[in-house]
Amino acid sequence: MRLEAFLAALIAPALLSAPCATAQSGNPRPNEIVQPSAYVSLAPVPRGRAFEIAVVAHIRAGYHINAHKPTLDYLIPTEVTPALPQGITISDAVYPEGQMMKFPFSPTELKVYEGEAVFRLHMRAAADATLGPRDIPLQLEYQACNDRSCLPPVKVPVTAHLEIAPAGAVANLAHPEIFSIPSGHSR
Repeated sequence: MRLEAFLAALIAPALLSAPCATAQSGNPRPNEIVQPSAYVSLAPVPRGRAFEIAVVAHIRAGYHINAHKPTLDYLIPTEVTPALPQGITISDAVYPEGQMMKFPFSPTELKVYEGEAVFRLHMRAAADATLGPRDIPLQLEYQACNDRSCLPPVKVPVTAHLEIAPAGAVANLAHPEIFSIPSGHSR
């Protein structure tokens, strides 16, 4: 009887701490795999002028996300969706092609993004866009996977900050490290 009590006392703390160990094991949540940042190509953006927003997705090492045009129909594509305020329009979204990679969980190669991917939105400020600072909320939707399995798809918010100036105002090129690269290519 004493041996059973001793074993129970020894095993109970291990069983109680098991859920905590799993939660602290370092497995990231799906919305922690990609850290997006948004950049605007002009500062300020004059009324009536075209500009771009780039969403730079920093993808955690050991993970990848599906390309915008994934290899298989059932895969979740990566997509950036803006919530446009009045006076701002979008004409096009440009995504990099992605790279073909083979993973143990798939019989075919998959088109994915790894490391960093840059998504570009071609925008225009209307001639009557409200002057002053503006925020453009964006949503980055992706499904992250490692070489063994995929996590549930998520939508992560990111915001582009810009200043709308009067028509004809001098617009400075901003973030040349991002916008000097042709659309559809990553750094």
